[in-house]
Amino acid sequence: MSAIAQEAGIGRATLYKYFPDVESILLSWHERQIQTHLEELLRIKEQAAGARQQLEAVLHTYAFLSRSGHDDAGAERLHQGGHVGRAQQHLKDFLAELIEQGADAAVFRTDVAPDELAAFCLHALGAATVLTSHEAVRRLVKVTTDALHPDHMLGV
Repeated sequence: MSAIAQEAGIGRATLYKYFPDVESILLSWHERQIQTHLEELLRIKEQAAGARQQLEAVLHTYAFLSRSGHDDAGAERLHQGGHVGRAQQHLKDFLAELIEQGADAAVFRTDVAPDELAAFCLHALGAATVLTSHEAVRRLVKVTTDALHPDHMLGV
């Protein structure tokens, strides 16, 4: 805490006023990072036209964000907090809304509920964390979005 206070240019007492320990500082920082990522996904969505293009852009960005910063035990510990669960639910709801809009426009399949397809996308793109190239991530996103195509509906 002393080193952090010194680096921040504040007194230790001031730091302790807001944070009881180093872990609480890390959690606060991580919550801010997650919020920044969610805001970035919203901006990406708004820059694309059409449900498929919006979803692809959001999933590409999510996959690339997922690849960064998950290669140590400290990052793994940060991702186990309750704030991550809330952010994941927010992200799943955000994707489900995009998928529902696409289903209404006959761009995405309608035989599976949008929230289930959103969960599928998130789980499928979890594999991006171990991929070693941008091209591999792009292929994974394409496979994921192709699975949402109406031609893949059950019984078709």
